[in-house]
Amino acid sequence: MNARKSIYNILSGLLGQGIAILLGIMIPRLVIVNLGSESNGLLSSVNQMLIYLNLLESGVGTAALQSLYRPVAEKNISKINSILSAVNRFYKRIGIWYLLTVSALALLFPLFLQSDLPFSVVCPVVLLSGLTQAASFVVCGTCRLLIQAEGQNYVLNNVQTFVSVFTAIGKIVLLLQGYHLAAIQTMYFAVSLSQFAFIRFYMKRQHPWLNFSAVPNHGALSQKHSVLIHQISGLIFQNTDVLILTFACGLKTVSVYTMYVMLFGMIATVISTVNSGMSFVMGQTYHTNREKFFRLYDAFETYNMALTFSLYCTAHIFILPFLKIYTRGVTDINYIDPRLPFLFTTTYLLSNGRSAAQRVIEYAGHFQKTQKQSLIESAINIFVSLICVFRFGIYGVLLGTIAALLYRTNEMIRYASENLLGRPPWITLKKWGSYMALYLVNLAVFWNHPINQLNDYGSLIIAAGIICLIIVPEFFILGSLVDKTSFYYCRRYLQRKKQILS
Repeated sequence: MNARKSIYNILSGLLGQGIAILLGIMIPRLVIVNLGSESNGLLSSVNQMLIYLNLLESGVGTAALQSLYRPVAEKNISKINSILSAVNRFYKRIGIWYLLTVSALALLFPLFLQSDLPFSVVCPVVLLSGLTQAASFVVCGTCRLLIQAEGQNYVLNNVQTFVSVFTAIGKIVLLLQGYHLAAIQTMYFAVSLSQFAFIRFYMKRQHPWLNFSAVPNHGALSQKHSVLIHQISGLIFQNTDVLILTFACGLKTVSVYTMYVMLFGMIATVISTVNSGMSFVMGQTYHTNREKFFRLYDAFETYNMALTFSLYCTAHIFILPFLKIYTRGVTDINYIDPRLPFLFTTTYLLSNGRSAAQRVIEYAGHFQKTQKQSLIESAINIFVSLICVFRFGIYGVLLGTIAALLYRTNEMIRYASENLLGRPPWITLKKWGSYMALYLVNLAVFWNHPINQLNDYGSLIIAAGIICLIIVPEFFILGSLVDKTSFYYCRRYLQRKKQILS
């Protein structure tokens, strides 16, 4: 059953992301062409600021999710309801504070923004964007946690796919009709409300035993403050760059930055979708069968890293040819920079390549024991970024992120290996070294390849598909050679499944 859920989660997630990527690629260009790079930069800056407001959640979601894995695996309805009751009460308070904070931000942000965009546009864009998240906390935040703990991410994926398609079409129509950003955000807010209401209705119908008024188990959220420290660190290295660039370099530079983030972030989303499809299995197994968990962990680490390195290698090869076509005719700022792909892929490899270690730390609940390292990571990022941005611009903030990730990724792998897995960290670092060597070999092979001269989407997509079909198996074969134990474990698992099906 868990294997089937994982497959559903992954397939539905990949389908949704594929559709979202195809539609989503069109929208930033339409915004840039019809409204200018400043408007595109504004949307990115507002989204990044609102992500920081999610700190009001105080780590409740992650702490509750880890607490839910055991009772969900044991089908303990009483414990599930007590945890969800505590979360529901907290989320209602968060929604109120979020709304008040967003209202203040909508009034103040336009006053400090260096932009030609009028107050009448910036203020409603900020307000409507924030109202969407506030409604999410109040209406369906608790239900989302139970869906994730039960491994039914495919429900969220399917709903999100529908919403993504509908809103993307709506944005395209509104942009082509000449509407401004406030109208677009109004449409998105209305669609999001219907999505949240459906999720709550669905869970109440599927689980009639749900009782958000049960005696709350506040103890299940005891780790929320330690989780919050980790969330602050994560938000800093993921989102500080945009805020620093907004005020140090302007919205046009932000638009360049977010263009690369959008494209490389699509790869991150695909990888995250695959990972989240299996996360509930690993979370439940950690608390019920530790020996089996260690085998799952090794296989997950090996092949997740293979997927990460192979997809980013393909993206690195094709991002500049794609951007040349994508930004054709845009003259207010240059989007083509050969140095940026190296800096961006370094940040994403360091971030995604440590996800296995990060997950086992979360499953073990070692938030408080690792919060010191998380704070150091944040300090390094801010310090280096602020020093370098005024000298190196966009390169400076990326150097700050890389410096922080070099420290934290190495520390996270060391901690997970020595304290939770009972093994030396070189086992993981050996995989890193092997994958990185193959990554560089592939880049060297395609550095001056004729694909760099392709000038239409059709040829580029076909070439990318062919190269991807070559590169991905390379990394998976290398992973199987480096970690033969995981290869044999996966092969035996697939053989057993095949026998059951036959």
